[in-house]
Amino acid sequence: MMSGAPEKFTFDTEFDAGGGVAFAAPRPKRMFPADEVEQIRQAAFAEGQAHAMAGIAAQQAQALQAISAACAQALPKLAEVAHEHRTGSAALALACGRAIADAALERFPEAPLQAALASLAREIEAQPRLVVGAEPALAEAVQGLLDDAARAVGFEGAIQVKTDGGLPRHAFTLDFGDGAAAFDPAAAAERVTQALEAALAAEGLHAEPLIPGSES
Repeated sequence: MMSGAPEKFTFDTEFDAGGGVAFAAPRPKRMFPADEVEQIRQAAFAEGQAHAMAGIAAQQAQALQAISAACAQALPKLAEVAHEHRTGSAALALACGRAIADAALERFPEAPLQAALASLAREIEAQPRLVVGAEPALAEAVQGLLDDAARAVGFEGAIQVKTDGGLPRHAFTLDFGDGAAAFDPAAAAERVTQALEAALAAEGLHAEPLIPGSES
């Protein structure tokens, strides 16, 4: 059961016939303590910081995706460039090697023949005769050197040098009865070239990286 006189309900704001505000009751101002204000400030700062960090993370993710896509497009091209670089370097190395070898053969034409005798020492040491076929310039250059070279590897048989005009420059053949050997600088260089080209072709775009520790 209610006690006391009933209170009349009043509105905080009254409007006139035209819709304007005729009366508005003043609203009490709320005072916030300093510690509560600091808490509100910190909470707002943390919320703003979290929102900013989320935006930065999203931008970073987009940037990484763009970088990944660019790398995916660039890597095949880089592999092609690296392969072309290897092929060009190999061709240059072969050209330099041939130039050096040609100069060495001109200066020491007897060196390959001496090396061949040394490597075949066991095969020829018991043979009674060694027939050397050489192109004219080489035959003339080694005529007086073969005896000493053969004796140095233990060959005591007869040595016969035959001039063969059909052989390329600096080329020679060795016939020692039970076997034979031959050397042609141009053919040897061609074999090296073919072997290198085959290796490069097999390697293709899947070679080791040009820079150690990187991936091609």
